[in-house]
Amino acid sequence: MIKVVELFAGVGGFRLGLEKKHYKVIWSNQWEPSTKMQHASMVYEARFGKKNHSNEDINDLVANNIDSIPNHDMLVGGFPCQDYSVATTLHNSKGLKGKKGVLWWAIHRILEYKTNKPKYLFLENVDRLLKSPASQRGRDFAVMLQSLNDLGYAVEWRVINAAEYGMPQRRRRVFFLGYHKSTEIYKELSDSNKKKWIEKTGIFANAFPIHPCDEINNFRISGDLVKVTKIFNNKGGQSPFKNAGLFIKGKVYTSKNQANYNGPLTFLKDVLFKGKVSSDFYLDKIDESKWEYLKGAKKEQRKTKTGFVYNYSEGSMIYPDSLDKPSRTIITGEGGKSASRFKHVIRTKNGLRRLIPVELERLNMFPDNHTKLAGISDSKRAFFIGNALVVGVVKKIGLELLKKI
Repeated sequence: MIKVVELFAGVGGFRLGLEKKHYKVIWSNQWEPSTKMQHASMVYEARFGKKNHSNEDINDLVANNIDSIPNHDMLVGGFPCQDYSVATTLHNSKGLKGKKGVLWWAIHRILEYKTNKPKYLFLENVDRLLKSPASQRGRDFAVMLQSLNDLGYAVEWRVINAAEYGMPQRRRRVFFLGYHKSTEIYKELSDSNKKKWIEKTGIFANAFPIHPCDEINNFRISGDLVKVTKIFNNKGGQSPFKNAGLFIKGKVYTSKNQANYNGPLTFLKDVLFKGKVSSDFYLDKIDESKWEYLKGAKKEQRKTKTGFVYNYSEGSMIYPDSLDKPSRTIITGEGGKSASRFKHVIRTKNGLRRLIPVELERLNMFPDNHTKLAGISDSKRAFFIGNALVVGVVKKIGLELLKKI
């Protein structure tokens, strides 16, 4: 049994993808700092139980009660994309300090503190992490990799668009697997042909096959985290991190690859609810022109509150959404009746309507009504799914990791 700790748990996407007979979530944490009511945690507890679930600020917990986090084999979580830079400080004996509230350093502190470190890490983020910040493309990812290197981990990553592998939503995210130096996978990776690992023999390559790439770039990340913060790609230019890669013993191996998938596809029409849909989800006739304007192309002058006039332009979106393709990415603002450029709208025999919560759940491959709970609005359910990951991606990676273990 692989004992798992789930951080930034949301409504349990990682747990749904992993928890079969060989993975067991033994402790979880979910805290939403921007709201008094902890709705996501309420859903999580309703689905998985309150036992061994923490609903408190992870930064406070790590600072004051880190021993409450049990020893575990694997740490998982979709942590926020923030500024991971560090600086020197007189108040820290190690001379390093991450920015206050940056949740990556909560993960780092757990890994640093544990004598019996988790053997495996399974993490997720938005793919812009690989090229943040704009002034030093890739610096934040380099800081993250080097901090894990200091703790004895090798890291493998891949940017995965779920729709390119037959899943119902075009959702691009970067996934990371970390292997502690005490594991057999670390030793196997260390001895491997790195290009072959990325393209054929690695866990991501087996879960989500890719076409071979002609070249692989490699370079070193050296120095402490302060030095990496200051000098990594400080002359500007593109990020050196491509959409697939490895980092082990201070050296990066990375290449740009394309999906290699010929299996069945799932389209938006395949997840639509067959029953009667509430009239609340149908567009009011008087609002249809607003939707058309927001979805359409624009080239116009706009004025700021201070009176500054500027030219604004943007392209058109497919409207209504195509039913014969995977859906666009669900965002947290998907819920609510107000007209929006980014909300999904479909044409049905009864008129134009927004997607209902169960359809949004299906697009992320959640069980029907997973987020349904007394006191939880439809808009809040849409917010949960906009924050979540595609469960099918986690499941496939988890199965391939299990084979290696």
